[in-house]
Amino acid sequence: MGRLQQAGDEEDVRCYRQQEVRRAAVLAIGTANPSNVVEQRDFPDFYFRVTNSDHKLALKDKFRRICEKSTIKKRHLYIDEALLAANPEMTAYMTPTLDMRQAIVSKKIPELGAAAATAALKEWGRPASDITHLIVGSTSGGSDMPGADYHLVRLLGLSPSVRRVALYHQGCFVGAAALRLAKDLAENNPGARVLAVCAETNVMYSAPVVAPGGERPLFELVHATQTLIPETGGAIEGLLREVGLTFGLVSEVPSLIAKNIEAGLREMLAGAGVDVADDVDGALGLRPEKTRASRKVLAEYGNMGSACAWFVLDEMRRWSAAEACGTTGEGCEWGVLLGFGPGLTMDTVLLRSAHI
Repeated sequence: MGRLQQAGDEEDVRCYRQQEVRRAAVLAIGTANPSNVVEQRDFPDFYFRVTNSDHKLALKDKFRRICEKSTIKKRHLYIDEALLAANPEMTAYMTPTLDMRQAIVSKKIPELGAAAATAALKEWGRPASDITHLIVGSTSGGSDMPGADYHLVRLLGLSPSVRRVALYHQGCFVGAAALRLAKDLAENNPGARVLAVCAETNVMYSAPVVAPGGERPLFELVHATQTLIPETGGAIEGLLREVGLTFGLVSEVPSLIAKNIEAGLREMLAGAGVDVADDVDGALGLRPEKTRASRKVLAEYGNMGSACAWFVLDEMRRWSAAEACGTTGEGCEWGVLLGFGPGLTMDTVLLRSAHI
């Protein structure tokens, strides 16, 4: 028999539980690049040469203008002329080469993903066997079973009992979505240490380690949400067909995001607490320097799909340390990480930077 709970008891229990909560934090970030670097100014010549299209002068000139306006300076590609020479069918328009492409993807996604994860584990400083959960995100690498998540367990020496979650064929928002999932896993499983790996064969590979407080954090994951922008299902598409994985997006994508981003941020802030909301709300009118890290990563690497978000966090914390900014967030305490992709899907993560 127990006594009836009085009105004040519920408040006392709630406060006690709130004190017990330890928010998840990013503890380490690792990245890896394919060794083949192509300068953006040379990319039109490379692309039209390998596709035997140098005679299409008007189209090549148009493509060159597009590359110049992109603000991208260079790209890191797995595909090079030697690989294409060995697989010439890949350079022919609309040729059914899916088997050929997936054979490459199935090998390289785990290998290069493991390189990024190894860098993150080295920074973290604890054995790989201490990882309790593995999240793997890839738009291009989920065709085989077992998939990249299985191969990463073997390549990294993770425990056979590590709990795996695969986020395949989701799109560019997966970098932010993986942090949201890692936050949930870390905060709801005592002792959890979560390794997340995002890998795309045409771009980069990145991996953070996430866990609830206690160890030295880089960024605290305060709150995370996901929402669909209404009536935009066909705005960004990725289609897996016999010719490979093709992408398409409508020209209105930037304006669709711009029109809905404030509502998405306010929805996220509504669940983050009044004090946090007040601080971040005042910063919604972003100055150019607020997106410095994003623009730097775009210029140096191009659009990296799901790995973009983590490269930006890595650039931000490294620049902050070099410039003695005081926090990993370029001197700011609060920040918001956004991921966009097919749906249109918007993943939002509220971050609290660490003092350095």
